[in-house]
Amino acid sequence: MRKFLVVLDESRECLNAMRFAAMRAAKTGGGVQVLSVIPPEEFQHWMGVADLMRAEARERIEVHFEVFAKWMRDKQGVNPELVIREGDPVTEILAQVREDPDVGVLVLGAGTEKSGPGPLVSQLSRASGSLPVPMTLVPGDMSKERLESIT
Repeated sequence: MRKFLVVLDESRECLNAMRFAAMRAAKTGGGVQVLSVIPPEEFQHWMGVADLMRAEARERIEVHFEVFAKWMRDKQGVNPELVIREGDPVTEILAQVREDPDVGVLVLGAGTEKSGPGPLVSQLSRASGSLPVPMTLVPGDMSKERLESIT
């Protein structure tokens, strides 16, 4: 089954990327894989603190994921899969795409700020020519109705 890989982060545009991935998966018989990346801790010498911070980050991710997962299951009939990785976000996204042969499309939300579409979109766009899958950019300010009409 082809999976739409979507990145779960704290950005506003993440919501539209999630919606798009779920709607496309529902209409094409695919799945959704939600990836969240925990960045490396700055204070590695405080291992006990780092472990606690890592556990708290995982808990926040799981709670955040459950909100999206419930919507996907209830409204789109899609049961998403959560993957949590640790490291540099761009490196980990690229690794997930390359390591999971079922990932067929990378879905990212593009920010609407004057500063640009966001760091993930900017960095991954540079690598897009060597990606083994297509990348779909979903505008962060696209309406829910417009998303429904194009999926």
